[in-house]
Amino acid sequence: MTGKLIIFEGVEGCGKTSQMQLCAQWLESLGIPIVVTREPGGTELGLDLRRILLNNPENLPISQVTELLLYAADRSQHVAQELKPHLAAGKYILCDRYTHSTTAYQGYGRGLNINLINQLNHIATDGLVSDLTIWLDVDVEVGLARKQAATGGLDRIEQETIAFHRRVQQGYADLAALYPSEIVRVDGSLTPEAVQQVIQKILHQRLQLLNCT
Repeated sequence: MTGKLIIFEGVEGCGKTSQMQLCAQWLESLGIPIVVTREPGGTELGLDLRRILLNNPENLPISQVTELLLYAADRSQHVAQELKPHLAAGKYILCDRYTHSTTAYQGYGRGLNINLINQLNHIATDGLVSDLTIWLDVDVEVGLARKQAATGGLDRIEQETIAFHRRVQQGYADLAALYPSEIVRVDGSLTPEAVQQVIQKILHQRLQLLNCT
């Protein structure tokens, strides 16, 4: 079996985590070996970087370029240590965020140079691109309200302004238009069950899964 890299993207509170879990259970029921991971934080090194980037308990100042480079460092380690070996072993990888997050958040959200981000993404991934990216599209205010209700608080990125999150959302929309063969939009405002049905249909069609309905 050839491994596949399936990415779940979207603004805060779009439902990525729950949909990945449901998708993993479904794929496992088909006898497909699954790995579930995330960025940042898919490796031991990445967990430390995630703490700095999202939780930052020491309240350290982080410049926008430093933030970008830390995400790139996390990705480079993740690709080398986890993604490429599991793909080579024929596993299906479900990953919470990848390169498009950096473009949407640091490019559109922060306003950093997109060409620079593309170069860093290429270096960090060693050219590894996703086989499929599921974009869970939901209104940013709805997503943030979901996140607040679920966790009781917001992390460093989630606490950014609504204007920031709207720029991120626009970034995803532009990326989906730019890469229609890779990125598939799913309406994240539907019920979790309905969203999962749509995702299963997309995976069946795009990746030609066997024995699924």
